[in-house]
Amino acid sequence: MLLDVFNWPKFLLKYKVQPDKNAPIDKRMLAKAVATVLFNEFVVAPPFMLLMFALYSWRGVAFSGELPTFQWVILEIAVFSLTEEVFFYYSHRMLHHPRIYRYVHKIHHEWTAPIGIISLYAHPIEHVLSNLLPPCMGPLIMGSHLGTIWLWFCLALVSTSISHCGYHFPLLPSPEAHDFHHLKFVNNFGVLGILDSLHGTDRLFRASRAYQRHFLLLSLVPVRELYPDGDKAMKKEKLNETDAGKAGLEDSSGGED
Repeated sequence: MLLDVFNWPKFLLKYKVQPDKNAPIDKRMLAKAVATVLFNEFVVAPPFMLLMFALYSWRGVAFSGELPTFQWVILEIAVFSLTEEVFFYYSHRMLHHPRIYRYVHKIHHEWTAPIGIISLYAHPIEHVLSNLLPPCMGPLIMGSHLGTIWLWFCLALVSTSISHCGYHFPLLPSPEAHDFHHLKFVNNFGVLGILDSLHGTDRLFRASRAYQRHFLLLSLVPVRELYPDGDKAMKKEKLNETDAGKAGLEDSSGGED
């Protein structure tokens, strides 16, 4: 938010995924986003946390005692990631259904160029179904130790913040896939990309310049300089978008209607 609101430090602005957006940022939209996120965190989340505490207790989650081994934690984190992929993909895709989208998920998509805090900017129903439930299901299934659960929640929150931050920084996971989802509305519904690949809901993304930029940046050179837009690339993307629309790939709920 410091970078988006004050454009400081300026040398980081070159890593912006959509350089023409949020420059300057809309202060009213930001204030609304902050208020919504605070509501979700302090009003919506606590009852859900109490419910999960009861379910975790029933499942036999260890809230104290000896920590699990490193190898077991790694295995559980892998299971958590796959479980979240399943629950998030299908709940997220359901929220894009035309009969649901405009009443619930459209709030989140008010930001076609997201910033970090937008990861939790959502309708309360969406916050429970897509933000809270998917990362909580893995630990419930595994009956994990509280220490592992804390570690997992930290990883999940950092991951979604990076996915929404709007900047492709060196040495951090690429945000290109989810940023593309906010831009186009119709591709990349999952977290890992596994179910998007299986269901073909990443075809438009794979044909875009954003896909070429979707990698862990190990250089200080911004990906937009490594893979500039260019006239030919832009024309090809426009053609692919047209073909996707004709094939019925685009969700009728997409756009900013």
